[in-house]
Amino acid sequence: MGVSMIGLLGLLVAFAGCVISVLCLGVAHVLYRKRSFERSETFAWGGRLAAVLVAAALTLCCAVLVWCFFTGDNTIQYVLDNRSNSVSDIAWLYKLAGLWAGRQGSLLFWAWLIAVFNSVLVFATRKDVRPLDNGALCIAQLVLTAFVSVLLFSEANMPFLTTDSRYFAENGMLNAAASMRSMNALLEHWAMAIHPPTLFIGYAGLTLPFAYAVSALIVNDDSTLWVNRSTGYLMFSWLLLGIGIGLGAVWAYVVLGWGGYWGWDPVENASLLPWLVGVALIHSFTVYRQRGAFKRWSVFCACLAFCFVVLGTFITRSGLVQSVHAFEGDPVSLVMFGALIVLSLLAGIVGLVVRRKSFGAVNAADDDIESMASKEAAYYVNNLIMVVFAVLLAYMTVSSALPSWLPFGGQSLSAGTYNAIARPLGIAYLAVLAICPLLGWRRTDKKAFWRAARVPGLCALLLFIVLMVYFATYLLPSYNAMIAMGGTIAEGLLEQGAPVYYNGLTVVGFAVASLLFFNALFMAVRSLKRSAGKVRRRLALFGGSVAHAAMGIILVGLIGSSMYVTEVTDYIPYNEDEDATVAPFVIQDFELQYTGNNIEELGNGNVKYTVYFDAYRDGQFVGKVAPAVQVVGATQQQKLEASVISFPLEDLFVVYRGVNENGDFSMDVRVNPLISLVWVGFGLLMAGCLIPLFAKRTARRDDDPADEPARALAEDEGDGEAVAVAVATEEPERPDPVEETVAEEVALVEDAEGDAAADADGAEGAAQ
Repeated sequence: MGVSMIGLLGLLVAFAGCVISVLCLGVAHVLYRKRSFERSETFAWGGRLAAVLVAAALTLCCAVLVWCFFTGDNTIQYVLDNRSNSVSDIAWLYKLAGLWAGRQGSLLFWAWLIAVFNSVLVFATRKDVRPLDNGALCIAQLVLTAFVSVLLFSEANMPFLTTDSRYFAENGMLNAAASMRSMNALLEHWAMAIHPPTLFIGYAGLTLPFAYAVSALIVNDDSTLWVNRSTGYLMFSWLLLGIGIGLGAVWAYVVLGWGGYWGWDPVENASLLPWLVGVALIHSFTVYRQRGAFKRWSVFCACLAFCFVVLGTFITRSGLVQSVHAFEGDPVSLVMFGALIVLSLLAGIVGLVVRRKSFGAVNAADDDIESMASKEAAYYVNNLIMVVFAVLLAYMTVSSALPSWLPFGGQSLSAGTYNAIARPLGIAYLAVLAICPLLGWRRTDKKAFWRAARVPGLCALLLFIVLMVYFATYLLPSYNAMIAMGGTIAEGLLEQGAPVYYNGLTVVGFAVASLLFFNALFMAVRSLKRSAGKVRRRLALFGGSVAHAAMGIILVGLIGSSMYVTEVTDYIPYNEDEDATVAPFVIQDFELQYTGNNIEELGNGNVKYTVYFDAYRDGQFVGKVAPAVQVVGATQQQKLEASVISFPLEDLFVVYRGVNENGDFSMDVRVNPLISLVWVGFGLLMAGCLIPLFAKRTARRDDDPADEPARALAEDEGDGEAVAVAVATEEPERPDPVEETVAEEVALVEDAEGDAAADADGAEGAAQ
């Protein structure tokens, strides 16, 4: 039996297991409704067992491909098309990356990850199985059935087709035609090898919050149980999705050679959409748990996040939108994933209409906004901005496939168009994020607000002044110089707004970033100040504060590295006889002096052309750069290798693009200010989210909605009188809003992306 047949049998077993699992779990639900509990439990057990069997079958399928990549077995067409010929020290990583490098393998890998998450759900709930859990597993298995169906019934997506005989010589070895088929050389980079699986883990994990939301609607359970069950999966998936986006940015910055890290490509946008809605979902879960409100928001965002996950697949595989990352379209993917998008949205909308009474707030007042200066209003605006931006971004991404009579219909929008919308919305969102911890539930006491904001505000003012000095002495002159140079770069800058608006947006952005950073910093200090007896709890709160502060750092980095880049593209005349250039390459106060070049033949038939320069700044030597062009021997594809010298406040980014007909060096050199803050902020954001995930939470006591350490911290800030009044006037059925405000101001982790640790049940469920 050939390896391709083993893989095909694995897919058949997986499909059969999916069908059996869905049927058994569906019958179990019907029997449970009829109060036939023993029979229901038997069918549910069969469905859960079938889900584990599916994971095992798909594991076998993935193992077959990995085995072929590592052993050089090219009898499977997918392996031939995506094998790596790299001779680098991490060539093994590129061999492994072949599993997800192509159309068929990436879909199989994604399906396997969904199956793994479903198996985790089975084992995590094995000691406390509820109808809610079985319903969620049934929905997730239904989604998995769609993925396996596409793999099995679409020839374009089948990963186990045998290799065509024309690629083999008579002796069984690969011939010259086969040498043209291999992994794209641009993918042979450590960041790109890791980038797809982290994204796929995020995509697969977001299936479970969706499944739990729909299951909660089906079983009519509006308690926090489904939120608790899915919080861990949500945070883990959101974190991995963020890491994947960041790794993709690193790859784009270093390998593609265009000097940036985000180009608003359709597939790039597709990965950002569920991440944005995930932010709204995290904050909705916070209000759901604490106030019994935002229930409809939570269900809707869970469904919308999954919808955008499938939309990313639809964009990549339908062929409707052109992208350098997209595959050729096929009708099966078009229909199947298009149907999943529609059904996932309808499931949430129709379910909320049917359950509109159940999924309302515990107290009707909790869904009302008494004052815009309140946490309810901040959360509402936060969700509104994230969802509106995500929907608008999705529309713009697919606009080229829409009829011309629609806005932007039939048009491929430029990066400047996206920036013109994303920048003000992003700054507005972070402004809400900066103010939210200072607000109270239902209404905010002015004296308490100013008392809490006074010290962070003064510190933020000092940071803002420093940033404005840097803006006036460096960023603004760089902008004016690029405008004065004219050309397409100047035109692109002016298309994004008049200079007054463009630079005014920077000033506002710096002010917001300063306030956000210091508000979060002070919350981080307060969260650790009284750690005795509650160390892990405080670490969780500290992680959320770090995540907020990181967003402020990222904002400053994004402003500098995307709005004030200095770029010079030119040829350096080269004298081959003397191996010298006529003049150095100059950009701003940097000077590149040529020192030599090298042509290296690599072991896989590729040729690498490298040029060497010494870099000087104001006459002082600051380092060496060695940009290169690697030409793939079989396909003549060029792979640019940028060379970067990083300084605390900017990067010197150097790209060599080859030579012209006269032998002159084609150079593209940029100075990217503040880009280091993007990478530092991204790292802190991920670290801030990891801390709550690994900080085990103490059990929540039902009779104590506001924990005493939180109350003590608030009293240290001068709110003791407000707390005393709140206790004296407390309603018998629910805690007073002021008391909840005291607890919430400290529990910043549940205002931040580090919300993963907010609930012990959810975190422990994901860990199991």
